[in-house]
Amino acid sequence: MANFILPFLIIALFVYAAIKRIKIYDSFIEGIKDALKLVYSVFPYLAAIFIMVNLFRISGLGAFVTRILEKPLSLIGIPPELTELIILRPFSGNGSLLLLEDIYKAHSPDSYIARAASVVVGSSDTAFYIAAVYFAESKIIKLRYAIPAALLANVVGFITACLLCRYM
Repeated sequence: MANFILPFLIIALFVYAAIKRIKIYDSFIEGIKDALKLVYSVFPYLAAIFIMVNLFRISGLGAFVTRILEKPLSLIGIPPELTELIILRPFSGNGSLLLLEDIYKAHSPDSYIARAASVVVGSSDTAFYIAAVYFAESKIIKLRYAIPAALLANVVGFITACLLCRYM
């Protein structure tokens, strides 16, 4: 059934456009033009985030911060093996997925650490990436409470994920 949903939606879109006499190709081209404007306005912010994430890891600062935070995080129930993932998750979705894959390789996918890492990745978001994309497009310069609130929600999600995986 799932294999037929996308083709059905595409056919339904064409039928709807024909009924409403909408020029599909012209609408498609207009959508591409708008998308290119969005990419042009957001690209500098995304490039800055990607560069900062790579510098954070390559410089050794990531490993240093990980060593510092392992103890305090383990006191609140977060395994030390997840520290780097928790640090990287607000910045990079792809980077956190690579770390998740490394956790799967180092520990069994059914282990507590791998389950907790999976829930951490699935229940949190890339706060800085989202802020860069959405606030850049909406031209909002003062983020005020948006980033702290997103980071607090991530921390609560990290702790809850680890506790749930430990007792389930």
